[in-house]
Amino acid sequence: MNNARRKQIEGIRAEMESASTRLEDIMAEEQDYLDNMPESLQGGEKGATAEEAIDNLQSAIDSLDETTAALMEAQS
Repeated sequence: MNNARRKQIEGIRAEMESASTRLEDIMAEEQDYLDNMPESLQGGEKGATAEEAIDNLQSAIDSLDETTAALMEAQS
């Protein structure tokens, strides 16, 4: 792989790492929302919706991290 393509991949990888960080921040905010919710709501629909959002965000973060690792390998 030539240097120009490596540099393009590096730029994409940096964008993905930034997106992962932003998603982690959003997930932390959603977790705080859930943690500060009254217990009666945590066990209800609002709590379930927040938990589902947290799970989906974690899945997205994991996918981005796996893709970032694959891009690093591609640059080698």
